[in-house]
Amino acid sequence: MIAAGNEGPAAGTFGSPGSTAASGHPAYQQIMTVFATVDTPLRARQVCEATDLETSPNNIKNTRLKLKRLAERGIPAETEQRLFTQPQP
Repeated sequence: MIAAGNEGPAAGTFGSPGSTAASGHPAYQQIMTVFATVDTPLRARQVCEATDLETSPNNIKNTRLKLKRLAERGIPAETEQRLFTQPQP
């Protein structure tokens, strides 16, 4: 049984409004680390390669979905379709 007031995700977790993706799955932290070390736009395949993840179609698709979730929060920015970059201050 769920206690009253605990139906949704906890505050500060990935997926809750105003949360940071860094508090979520380690894959998001790895992606953010990649963007912190480069100053050029990257595609999902390049992020897979930078994180030593196999560049299979499924891994690229999953990485692209993670990038889009991060882009919704402004880190990174999607400058062109499927092209992501660290936002400029």
